[in-house]
Amino acid sequence: MENIEIIDRLKHIIKPYVNDQNAMENLTESTDFISDLKINSANLVDIVLDVEEAFKIDIDNESMEKMLTIDATLTIIKSKLAQ
Repeated sequence: MENIEIIDRLKHIIKPYVNDQNAMENLTESTDFISDLKINSANLVDIVLDVEEAFKIDIDNESMEKMLTIDATLTIIKSKLAQ
């Protein structure tokens, strides 16, 4: 699965949790969920659960703690899909 396809799916997943729609429109791989998109930590857990469901993967706690940017999330999703 290509990065662009994953990012497209991620945008749909995270959009309901984003408090800064301008940042959402300018989303890149370096976008940070907390500082750029203003997503709180409780909603990050919801996003992880939604990602697990959307991509049919299991994300362990160690991986979840690393999912703070789009790039880190891409890396984790791709590694889980490859397993």
